[in-house]
Amino acid sequence: MEVIYLLIAFGMIVALLFLGAFFWAVKNGQFDDTYTPAVRMLFDDDAPLEKTKSTIENKTNQKPQTKEK
Repeated sequence: MEVIYLLIAFGMIVALLFLGAFFWAVKNGQFDDTYTPAVRMLFDDDAPLEKTKSTIENKTNQKPQTKEK
């Protein structure tokens, strides 16, 4: 029965730590921008031009693979 008191105390300490971390994040502006994360997936990533050219050349120069029996 004494263990339940220890578990309750430990649980309260953990809950207070998480609450403190939440208030610290709010104070430091972690949750200020609510618009950008929602539309971030709509932006295209710009690939470097040189890498894109070499990738396209490599794909067009590959021989088709055939199954040999």
